[in-house]
Amino acid sequence: MTGVLRTALLVVLAAGVLVLLGSAVMHWVPGESSNPAAAPGEDRVTVDVRNAGGVSGMARAATDHLRSSGFDVVGVGNANRMDRDSSVVIDRTGNMRRAAEVAEVLGIGTVVSRPDSNLFVDVTVELGSGWRAADVEAIPRRSMFDWFRGLVGSR
Repeated sequence: MTGVLRTALLVVLAAGVLVLLGSAVMHWVPGESSNPAAAPGEDRVTVDVRNAGGVSGMARAATDHLRSSGFDVVGVGNANRMDRDSSVVIDRTGNMRRAAEVAEVLGIGTVVSRPDSNLFVDVTVELGSGWRAADVEAIPRRSMFDWFRGLVGSR
């Protein structure tokens, strides 16, 4: 009886270790869909988010959404002026593609280029009072089971 109990305990322990390893690996293996924030071989897009509309919590909501979409938000706060109605995404490096990706994720239609190497960011977002986090559809996250299905199905 002791041998059967020991074997069962080892099987349960091994299964637990496999589940933990699978969960850890899931965080390092890229998903099937491409991450707009970082193409292969590129650094993540750095973003500065500014509340320019005066609506409390707006910059934090946009920051949370950008981070969950894979962007590297390095600055968040209020803009110098708080009277903007509409939102704008500003390219700071001369790479409009990156600014357009940020604009798409946040549902902002206006993208302009104003390169400024002194800011140390790729993109600045100025949120007007008309921007609403609820209007932006969240990007679905993949579960461990989706990752495993993709791994097994690709063989």
